[in-house]
Amino acid sequence: MRNSFINAIMEASTRRDDIFVISGDAGLGVFDTFKAEHPDRFLNLGVAEQNMASFAAGLAMTGYKVVLYNIIPFLLYRCYEQVRNDICYQNLPIILAGIGSGLTYSPQGMTHYSVEDLGIARTLPNLSVLSPIDPVEARLAAGFALSSDTPVYVRLAKRGEPEIHTRSDFDISIPQVLSEGSGTALLFHGSIGEEVLRAALLLKEQGIVPRVISVPLVQPLNFAVLGELLGGISNLVTVEEHYHSCGLGSTLREFCTQGGRSFSLTTLGIAPRYIHEVHDNRGMRKLFGIDAEQIAAAVQLASECGSADGRRP
Repeated sequence: MRNSFINAIMEASTRRDDIFVISGDAGLGVFDTFKAEHPDRFLNLGVAEQNMASFAAGLAMTGYKVVLYNIIPFLLYRCYEQVRNDICYQNLPIILAGIGSGLTYSPQGMTHYSVEDLGIARTLPNLSVLSPIDPVEARLAAGFALSSDTPVYVRLAKRGEPEIHTRSDFDISIPQVLSEGSGTALLFHGSIGEEVLRAALLLKEQGIVPRVISVPLVQPLNFAVLGELLGGISNLVTVEEHYHSCGLGSTLREFCTQGGRSFSLTTLGIAPRYIHEVHDNRGMRKLFGIDAEQIAAAVQLASECGSADGRRP
C-alpha cells in the first residue's frame, strides 16, 4: 500500500510543480527518483518532527502542496501540538502520510505501533482521515488528498498487502460494499482487510453470508450513505487493527445511538492497553482476536444472537 500511495504522489508531481515532500528521516530510498528529478522540492528535516510539521505549515502558506512523510508515531504523536495548532487550526491543505498503521511494525514494540491514532485524529477538527485496505484504495487516497483544500491524514501499512478491489473507479470518500449479504454487515478499514476476506470465505462454508463493507474515509464518516448501505441489516460487526475503544467501532457505536437505530453492534479490535507481547503481525492478530478464524466466529455469534433475541453480543 505504501508504495502505491507514494507512486501516485510521484506521478502527480510530474504534472504539478507545487508538490513538496518533507521526510522526517524516514522512507530512505522511497523518494530517490523524486529527489533526483525535483531536488528543489524535497527536504529530509531529520529527527526533528515538531519542526517538520511547523515547516510544512509555512510552506503550505506560500502555496505548496506539502506531503509530510513519516512513521505514524513520529508524524502524529510526537508533534501533536504542531499538527493541531499549525496545520489543522490553520486548515492548511497538507497531506500527512503516516506509515505503519496498526501493528505493521510488529514485533518492534509499542513505540512503533499505531493503535490509537484514530482516537487522536478524532480530536482534530478539519482533519480528514483515510485508512486504505489495499493498493487500490491507497492510490485513490492519494488522489483524494492531492485534491483536498483541507488537511488529510492517510494511514498506511507496508507489508505487501494484496489487492482486494476488482475496480478502481469508485468514490473513496464513501463506504464501499465489497460483497453482498444479509442480516449481518462486516465493516472494516486498513490492512486487516486480508483477514476479513478470509473470514468471509470461512463463513460462506458455514452458510453465513454477511455484507462486507470497506470504510476508507473514517473521518468524517458519511453516515447518510452508510445508513443506505445497511438496508435490511440488523447486526454490525466492526474489525480494525486499532484500539476498539476509539476507532471505527466507537464511531459506529455513536452511529447506532443516533436516530433511534436498532442495530446490534460487535466491535473487534485491540484491547486498550500497552502491548508487551512479542509476535509477528499475524501472531498479534491472533492474540487480539482479529485473525480470520476469530472474526468468523464473532460474526457467527452476532448473527445467531441477533436473529434469536436481538441481544447485543
